[in-house]
Amino acid sequence: MTTAGTAARHLRPRAWIAPIAVVTLLMSLLATMYLAYVVNPTKNLHDFPVALVDQDDGDALGGKPTNVGNQITDALVAGLPADKIDLRVIGFAEAQRQLHQGKVYGAIVIPSDFTKRLAILGAASVVPGKVEQPIITVHTNPRAGSFATGVMQRIADQALTRVDETVGKQLTDTVQTQLQPAEGGQAPALAGASQLMLAHPIQVVVDPYRPLPDGTGQGLSAFFYTIMVLLAGFTGAMIIHSMTDSALGFAPTEYGPWYVHYPAAPISRLRTLLLKWAIMVVTAPIVSAVFLGIAAALDVPLDHPLALFLYCVLAIIAVGVTALSVLAALGTAGLLVNLILFIVLGLPSSGGSVPIEATPRYFEWLATFEPMHQVFLGVRAILYFNAGGAAGLARGSWMAVLGLAIGLVIGALVTLYYDRKGLHRKPGEHAPATE
Repeated sequence: MTTAGTAARHLRPRAWIAPIAVVTLLMSLLATMYLAYVVNPTKNLHDFPVALVDQDDGDALGGKPTNVGNQITDALVAGLPADKIDLRVIGFAEAQRQLHQGKVYGAIVIPSDFTKRLAILGAASVVPGKVEQPIITVHTNPRAGSFATGVMQRIADQALTRVDETVGKQLTDTVQTQLQPAEGGQAPALAGASQLMLAHPIQVVVDPYRPLPDGTGQGLSAFFYTIMVLLAGFTGAMIIHSMTDSALGFAPTEYGPWYVHYPAAPISRLRTLLLKWAIMVVTAPIVSAVFLGIAAALDVPLDHPLALFLYCVLAIIAVGVTALSVLAALGTAGLLVNLILFIVLGLPSSGGSVPIEATPRYFEWLATFEPMHQVFLGVRAILYFNAGGAAGLARGSWMAVLGLAIGLVIGALVTLYYDRKGLHRKPGEHAPATE
């Protein structure tokens, strides 16, 4: 019987059904996660944090003390869906703090002279004089992400369009009442331009809070830097795992037609894993320095290069050590587990391009522990938010330390257990071929 025939005979159904099933299931998970992440952010919007600042001091409108800012605040609180928008009515200083830390994606600010300007605008519709439209300022937060900025602008546009119509009707009615003759009769008609101005009295000004400098990819540089760090740990672990096993004789080495399989080294599973960990620890600062150098060469703004270097070293080691531990514990199946953990589930739950609050709620749950989200928070805080701990660096750091500790414990315990059980890595016995 030929070699090809022997190989075909040994290719049992599970040998080709299993890979087809695994690839199909993995791609199904990939499609579900990635398409659900991006296809309908408006429908998936939930708990989107927006600050509302009402500084209006009020004034007399139509001869009555009025505070239109309070009315607008009440209308926005009642009108914006609480399950979609987390509207925070706070002071201006607190709004600035939350914008500075990336806690809110934008702020709607009603100035102190809002009602006063409305009163002057109403009077100017019938009496000559200098007039300025009342202004409501919408501060976007581009450092929190370009997509979040777009969502913030749409929310503000829809909400303030309704506010403009409501306030315009109120102001028009007030002016018409004032023009009504005391003895009765027909009130004088307003000029068309005056009617138009009164109907839409509010000027909305969109003002980015702390705009991003050039070289940040409109807020995407932090996301792609995060991907670089995750891939350094994840793919680095795969490379270290396979090359070390080849060098120790636990797997063949093959480059094109060149093939060699060294004799297996007399080394325990635990010592093998310790060796791989050590290689990862040495590799991490080198790769982090390379990333930093390339970013500097490409004119990426780096206000805190040392913090970025050190944090990325920690993140690469945490991801790499954990990935190596998974491989040591599960063998070939660890490749799939690592791929799902760090990439398939990590990218859509990272919040790097589409904010978590604009994705299905299960992504929010994943973001509580998925490594990519934690690394993104740390990298974004360093690049955009002055390396502030409250902006995400503190959480990103302690979660990396926690992940590293989990990886170390799992890897050490599992490989030590395998060694004590005598489950050494050695070639299996080959059953003799049968005709």
